[in-house]
Amino acid sequence: VQLQASGGGLVQAGGSLRLSCAASGRTFSSYAMGWFRQAPGKEREFVAAISRSLGNTYYADSVKGRFTISRDNAKNTVYLQMNSLKPEDTAVYYCAAKSPVYGSSIYYRLREYDYWGQGTQVTVSS
Repeated sequence: VQLQASGGGLVQAGGSLRLSCAASGRTFSSYAMGWFRQAPGKEREFVAAISRSLGNTYYADSVKGRFTISRDNAKNTVYLQMNSLKPEDTAVYYCAAKSPVYGSSIYYRLREYDYWGQGTQVTVSS
């Protein structure tokens, strides 16, 4: 599967952005999906994940209550709605897909994911 992330940009602290990740192929609904981010000089870290079905979600503590992950299987797209953005949210954001998956499991470890998008830059100014 190929993943294309978009929607990044420059926003002031307190603002919002919605990232999208479009997937190729006809089996998108069989993939568990996740968002990760990497700030300059830091390791890539988990942000949010969603199961292939039932809409189970899981968030990093740093974004819980501010970010929302969702998916539209008819559009082969996963979203990350980011509200109340902070300067520390500045990073390149990557979407990732995992297959095969079992049931409605969600995954938060980098090594569990099989496919990665190219990343989209999010910059939050103070």
